[in-house]
Amino acid sequence: MKKSIRFGTALALPLMAMAGAASADCGSLSIASMNWQSAEVLAELDRFILNEGYGCNAEIVAGDTVPSITSLVEKGKPEVVPESWVDLMPEIVDAGLKEEKIVSLGRSLSDGGQQGWFIPRYMLDEHPNLNKIEEILAHPELFPAPEDASKGAVYNGPQGWGGTVVTTQLAKALDIESHGFTLVDTGSAAGLDGSIARAYERKEPWLGFYWEPTSLLGKYDMVAVDFGMEHDPEEWKRCTSIPDCQDPKPNAFPVDNVFTLVSKQFADEADPAVIDYLSKRSWTNETVNKLMAWMTDNQATGEDGAREFLRNNEAMWTPWVTPEAAERIKAAL
Repeated sequence: MKKSIRFGTALALPLMAMAGAASADCGSLSIASMNWQSAEVLAELDRFILNEGYGCNAEIVAGDTVPSITSLVEKGKPEVVPESWVDLMPEIVDAGLKEEKIVSLGRSLSDGGQQGWFIPRYMLDEHPNLNKIEEILAHPELFPAPEDASKGAVYNGPQGWGGTVVTTQLAKALDIESHGFTLVDTGSAAGLDGSIARAYERKEPWLGFYWEPTSLLGKYDMVAVDFGMEHDPEEWKRCTSIPDCQDPKPNAFPVDNVFTLVSKQFADEADPAVIDYLSKRSWTNETVNKLMAWMTDNQATGEDGAREFLRNNEAMWTPWVTPEAAERIKAAL
């Protein structure tokens, strides 16, 4: 979810109770695999566990946030959307929940999706409290810009990204120019990634916009900047996320809610043990970052990543499933 950033307020989804499963049968179902790495590997993980552990006939269908969630609400298919970034379309998700067309089974990413400004861990180790925005603004000399070392650099994403708009607005709100900083346009996703990789390999300073979970943050240990305030959703909607707003105020990035959504019919009719698994299955950004870094380094598919996770994280995933399912999954590996 690198390009999209939430423009509305946080949508708090309650964990809805699953009552009265009609039958202990998993049967056939479809699982949405989005076109980014973390969603791809999660969909493959669910497919493997449901098929091998619970005897389901689950298949992967290609999707994306808006079409997959919309189809789930309107048509009940795909039956499972494992990584639903619900804050990107809160009205549709909220309506689906209220009309009892869909069910939220819990958080896919226990930390939530996190966008923000980051610095390398080694800079924080050398300069305690450097992850605080006030400390950063006081020391532009620690982040020399590539074109003018007399100024501090804040690396931004490419044009067209929501995060680029927000970083530009926050730079205005924090008046970084008066503190001796300048925004650096990286031009593209590859340019942004390359700036981090170059800095990290050389142990050089870096400050700028990024997000997690991502494979890059699985490879390079980065620390989120603390803006020293709570996220203000009203200010975010009014100005922080609006490119032509002229009077932005300091704000903090939100944490995006990422849930597993399923159709109400599937929740009612599936084996309760299957619903229990999908409710418990949740992992941290650190876990996903590292897994995606492995996938990138090995040019691995989502299916490869799912097997790699299952082989090396037994203590994490076995509590998600029944003992009998765990044995079947181990045998299948």
